[in-house]
Amino acid sequence: MIKLIPLTALLLTTAAPALAQQDLRNLSPMQADAMSDEVAYDITEGLVTEVGHRMAGTEDEARAREWAVKKLTDLGFADVHIETYQMPVWVRGTETAEVIAPAPQDFHITALGTSGSTGPKGIEGEVVYFPSFSRLLAAPEGSLNGKIAFVTHDMRVTQDGSGYGFAGPSRWRGPNFASKAGASAIVIRSVGTDNHRNPHTGGTTFDEGVKHIPAGAISNPDADTLERLIALGEPVRMKLVLTPKDFGMQESGNVIAEVPGADETLPPIVVACHLDSWDLAPSAFDDAAGCGIITAAAKRVMEMGQPRRTIRLLWAGAEEVGVFGGKAYGEAHKDEPHALAMESDFGADRVWRVDFNLGDADLKDRLALALAPLGIARGDTHAHGGADVGAIIEAVKPAVIDLQQDGTRYFDLHHTPDDTLDKIDPAQMAQNVAAWTTVLQIMANHDGPIGPELAAAQEGG
Repeated sequence: MIKLIPLTALLLTTAAPALAQQDLRNLSPMQADAMSDEVAYDITEGLVTEVGHRMAGTEDEARAREWAVKKLTDLGFADVHIETYQMPVWVRGTETAEVIAPAPQDFHITALGTSGSTGPKGIEGEVVYFPSFSRLLAAPEGSLNGKIAFVTHDMRVTQDGSGYGFAGPSRWRGPNFASKAGASAIVIRSVGTDNHRNPHTGGTTFDEGVKHIPAGAISNPDADTLERLIALGEPVRMKLVLTPKDFGMQESGNVIAEVPGADETLPPIVVACHLDSWDLAPSAFDDAAGCGIITAAAKRVMEMGQPRRTIRLLWAGAEEVGVFGGKAYGEAHKDEPHALAMESDFGADRVWRVDFNLGDADLKDRLALALAPLGIARGDTHAHGGADVGAIIEAVKPAVIDLQQDGTRYFDLHHTPDDTLDKIDPAQMAQNVAAWTTVLQIMANHDGPIGPELAAAQEGG
């Protein structure tokens, strides 16, 4: 555990703009104490050090669940248990890419989740260039027979992460449409904003009945090189070796823990992160940090005295490969009312904005005012929660609050070998804990109805 620096230094050394001195004076004692939190970092450090990567459905993820149960129990949480489910498991194999002509050279590539295999001997083919996902969508059926599609994009850095929505379809759905057009394989520019030779992995989805062709992402510098080679006007040929395997249905699971509320008649609050990760790194940002943040905040509320409402922690499994854990939680708990759902799954950099899907205007004002000293602005965007709480939100329509983190660095690290513990800024992580503690303390002790309770009260009135 590293030694955390004092409060004022923590606030003033973050990568984000410093808080004004007036804001420092306006921090509540609860927030000031949270700014020296060590629990969130300790959890993150423990997961990446004692477990490592946590690929869904594998023995590594199972070890992570066992680690989580012990950790949450040791921290004093109640009813710590695992809820299991079955899911399809895909594991990567050998990964190489090389240009054969016109200028032979090697590229750095990683397979996308659910990619098909080239077989150990690999495949060769002429590269067909698509400067955007929309151009690939227009490719006629059969037009790519025997070819390797290459799809690029122009993803830019954004604080709110909106660049992911722009570039993501090339990974999420590009392989599906390349297969429909007859391609023997597809290579995409990594969906990320870094300039390192680290390819970004991630899931891709094929329609039912569509062949799972080999699909890989090359690093952004290598994608630049491939574009320049194509611009020379000569045919470009590549050889790919991608040998992932499908292991069929295997067990995964969610780890659940609670801070019991004093009033068992009140619906609980659920706060989520995801325990699993991709296998290229120990994944400190995505999402060991989220588990650390929500757990540290819930522990702080617990230590301040029993809240009125139960706070339920959901450390979801198998998010990266299809949100299987979140869906399983939604199915298992769809008949239980939930007051509020929240998730932390966007790294560990500071919270800069809060968004609401919350019917009580006075309560929104109270939350926004309480968060303002932490440098958090009130947003006007409808809160959606996160992937792992999506199913329960759809099922029971709870209130939702989004504590939006600064995403400026996030897609430099997302799904790459670079997602390691040294990328965590303890100052910014502590500000997350202070923000989450503030919201949970207010919401878990709120006297009035929340979410479906409020809707029922309004209908009755």
